[in-house]
Amino acid sequence: MHIAKSMKAIEWLKTEILDQIANLYKGLHTANQSLISDSLASLVVATYVLARRVGFSFREVDQAVTRKLREHARERHQLEDWYGDLSQLEEYINKR
Repeated sequence: MHIAKSMKAIEWLKTEILDQIANLYKGLHTANQSLISDSLASLVVATYVLARRVGFSFREVDQAVTRKLREHARERHQLEDWYGDLSQLEEYINKR
């Protein structure tokens, strides 16, 4: 019973992520700041909860994000070169 319930939650979270991506595109298309912000926040929440449902802790997700940011910065990702977004995000995460 527990496994079936967990699988149902995972499937629901996957559809939630797709739904929020669609909402994000709609918000970007119409320049709806509220929809964009809400969709981005919902994506972050759904991602963390999905990670937990498949066996990762929130801390593990944070650590993976930090590793990914460092990797992209080291590889001179365009967003880092152009805007410094990745190092700014890493700094923000480390200060939390």
